Amino acid sequence: MAVATLSLLVLVTGCQRLKARDQLNKGVQAYKSAKYEEAINHFQQAVNYDPSLPMAHLYLATAYAQQVVPDLTTPENLKNANLAMQGFEAVLAKDPRDINSLKNMASLYFNIDKYDEAKQWQMKVLAVDPQDAEAAYTIGSIDWRLAYRNAVEALKGVGMQDDGAGNVKMPKKVCQELVEKNTPLVNEGLEYLHKAVDIRPSYDDAMAYLQLMYRRKADLECGNEDARKADMAQVDQWREKAMTTRKANEEKKNEKANGVVM
Repeated sequence: MAVATLSLLVLVTGCQRLKARDQLNKGVQAYKSAKYEEAINHFQQAVNYDPSLPMAHLYLATAYAQQVVPDLTTPENLKNANLAMQGFEAVLAKDPRDINSLKNMASLYFNIDKYDEAKQWQMKVLAVDPQDAEAAYTIGSIDWRLAYRNAVEALKGVGMQDDGAGNVKMPKKVCQELVEKNTPLVNEGLEYLHKAVDIRPSYDDAMAYLQLMYRRKADLECGNEDARKADMAQVDQWREKAMTTRKANEEKKNEKANGVVM
């Protein structure tokens, strides 16, 4: 009786797994055809048939993530983001070093404007792969976004607009308040943007953000004209590097597209 029961259990389990893989394949085909709702249905059935199948959770989460609209915080969008996160977390529960899931978690938090959480997940990416230039770049770009937002709000409060050159006419009190808010963001942002360029010397996007971040650093000098000029010199330097590197990258891309090998 025990042997018969065990045999039946194995047979049922095997059947469930076959059904799960069939639904997985159908989901992949629907996903490739951009039929995301249909894909989600198939992937969910695959998870139901075989909850231990990591790829089912991964594909289900990816399909939900595809539905998330950046910078939109409607209940429906947040629901899709949360469902996607649940899927990636299920994968990470079995493999905490799954780089694809870590990156997707960071991207989802970024898309729903939860920047601190997005940075934390990108740092987890770097913990697994210290040579991931995109993770370092993303942390820096988030820091710039937050620092820029702080600067614009501070200047707006005194009827000023950002001039991108240190805003030397900013009242001293406002400048000191901005120093408190933006110094950690600027320092961290510069650290990670430099890291991105160190990892990938041809990373023109990181170079472009470096010149933007040095503009935010110039805001914090509060009357120290020599320091402000030094920051703006860095702005010019990184802007030129970004333009030159981007041009070189485009030329390489065109050569590759035309079949030219140097």
